[in-house]
Amino acid sequence: MKARSFLSICLLLTVFCFTGFSQNTEKRPFTIDDTFKIKNVGAPVVSPDGKWIAFTVREADLKKDKTETRIWMVSSSGGEPIPMTSQGYSAGSPKWSPDGKYLSFIASKSKEERPQVWALNRNGGEANKLTKVKHGVSGHEWSPDSKRLLLYIRDPKPHELTETKEDDKKPRPYVIDRLQFKRDYAGYLNRFRTHLYVFDVGSAGEPRQITSGDYDDGQAVWSPDGKSIAFVSNRTKEPDGNPNTDIWVVSADNGDKGATLLQITKNKREDNSPRWSPDGKSIAYTTVTAPLKTMWYATNKLAVISANGGAPRILAPNLDRNIRQHRFSNDGKEIWFQLEDSGERHLASMPVSGGPIKRHVRGKNALRSFNSNGSTTALLISRKEIPGEIFTFGSSGLKQITNINTKFLSGINLAETETIQYKSKDGTEIEAFLTKPVGFNPSMRYPLILNPHGGPVSQYDHGFNIWSQIYAANGYLVLQPNPRGSSGYGQAFSYALFADWGNLDFQDVEAGVDFVIARGYADPNKLGVGGWSYGGILTNYVITQTTRYKGAVSGASEALYRANYGHDHYQLWWEIELGLPWENAEAWERISPFNNVGKITTPTLWIGGAVDWNVPILNSEQMYQAMKRLGRETQLVVYPGEHHGIRRPTFQKDRFERFLGWFDKYVKGVKEAENRAQ
Repeated sequence: MKARSFLSICLLLTVFCFTGFSQNTEKRPFTIDDTFKIKNVGAPVVSPDGKWIAFTVREADLKKDKTETRIWMVSSSGGEPIPMTSQGYSAGSPKWSPDGKYLSFIASKSKEERPQVWALNRNGGEANKLTKVKHGVSGHEWSPDSKRLLLYIRDPKPHELTETKEDDKKPRPYVIDRLQFKRDYAGYLNRFRTHLYVFDVGSAGEPRQITSGDYDDGQAVWSPDGKSIAFVSNRTKEPDGNPNTDIWVVSADNGDKGATLLQITKNKREDNSPRWSPDGKSIAYTTVTAPLKTMWYATNKLAVISANGGAPRILAPNLDRNIRQHRFSNDGKEIWFQLEDSGERHLASMPVSGGPIKRHVRGKNALRSFNSNGSTTALLISRKEIPGEIFTFGSSGLKQITNINTKFLSGINLAETETIQYKSKDGTEIEAFLTKPVGFNPSMRYPLILNPHGGPVSQYDHGFNIWSQIYAANGYLVLQPNPRGSSGYGQAFSYALFADWGNLDFQDVEAGVDFVIARGYADPNKLGVGGWSYGGILTNYVITQTTRYKGAVSGASEALYRANYGHDHYQLWWEIELGLPWENAEAWERISPFNNVGKITTPTLWIGGAVDWNVPILNSEQMYQAMKRLGRETQLVVYPGEHHGIRRPTFQKDRFERFLGWFDKYVKGVKEAENRAQ
């Protein structure tokens, strides 16, 4: 009776959150405000019995100017989702206990409380707080017998061990002695590291530390017998001076804080994401085997190694595509994984013994995440018309089981997107996505916005794209290309950008604009360009090499690269790609857009977060100052307290309005847009 009562209440709550009746069936254009009505669905987690799928839903509240994430679950056969956490606080990282009794998550239910592990009993009732770590917990994993938790806990700072809460709020000097001494969102880096702990669920004892040292430990997983834990750590002499992560194994009962460890991999580059085979005899992981100079342009590989260490075996060594989120099948004979390929993200598998790759879910589905208990496989999939929903996959194919945004989007006339291929200047084939204005007429010529993606090692795919929908709803063609440097097209395609930013990628995006103009769709006199992060950087290269764009928006971009050394958090990668700035200044200066700022005639909006240490606002300030000094049309917008990703909903809305307003004013020439662009 208790369980039925709990579920009934949850179902009633669901009606208010996910359903409603529309009085107007006529479709309308997509608006900026619609962006904040879309609910963002998170990765699925399948219950041990395969009957339920837990997931998160993040919603934005413009009035309160914040977002909130709740945990829901839905039957694997479909039906109405059930809310598992209440409104008023955010919860994340849902995990099922292996016995299926509990659904745990991490949350802090008050401003004073640090994040802790909470657990909901499947039979109903309120969530119970399992951990009480004063300075908080950042992650957790259940042991196979459901009796223990593996916890990620940062080393406590001295003042965090006191009983006085006021001590935690006092400002203190930053004492810095690390080579890598800052990171966006994290701030200045110190020697207080994240280590692994084991906690006995239901006990009154303290978590027991099983790793230690001047290293950060992560990506930890229990062995099937619950006796060992595999994890990832860079334990070289200078972890800040290289990207070398390895797989390590520690006893779950270790009483010496990890003084005795078994190093499983000894590759000089990145070894990540360990996964135990069902029999516990081997570990599958992703690895980068290419030379260090390939840095983030390298394609990773899938490898299997004995749980005792030794020589690894690379599966599909000739596969030139990135693999993510792999797992063994229940019988241990196959490994399933997410495969990135040419603007698509597939669900695939391959035999552990070697053999061909089988692509189970492919085509125009952007697979964001998947999870399986062996009998039930749940996927988070986005499509051009779907922001992200939970699907199941089985012998009958894909089945959509949530419709979180279906009702809302059914009343909106979404723009259609076409996948196109064209030749760049040197004959290289480039793939892109072309979103057309609602009511598109092929005999008309429309204003076009070139919208480069971030990265540069990233890609546009078949998933729902907010920016393209906003622009298209306002009468623009939107070109989103995957130029060289992008992932998904092989290592050579990506590595072509090494130490040569703004050359081949510029040619690739320009050829795309020419292609759309040649088709008769775009007005060559009404072109705009703008993007965020590397999308902003590529925008800088575009406007310093051509004057044909009538308006540009450069979001969170870089300009004078030597000025970023020691100021952003890419010190190691800058050195690998360009050398030391005082020894190889020519390489740094050759590709810095700032040195060509005098060639910019395009009215340009520079925009970014005030405390962004990924791509510091310093760059936008310098470009703005130079353009202003030259008497060019320009503006600088800085969001206080924001990092690389703008999080505050009202600032997100402001950013959409400024991008659109700037293009309306300078690309379309709409006088009414002037106020919105200010």
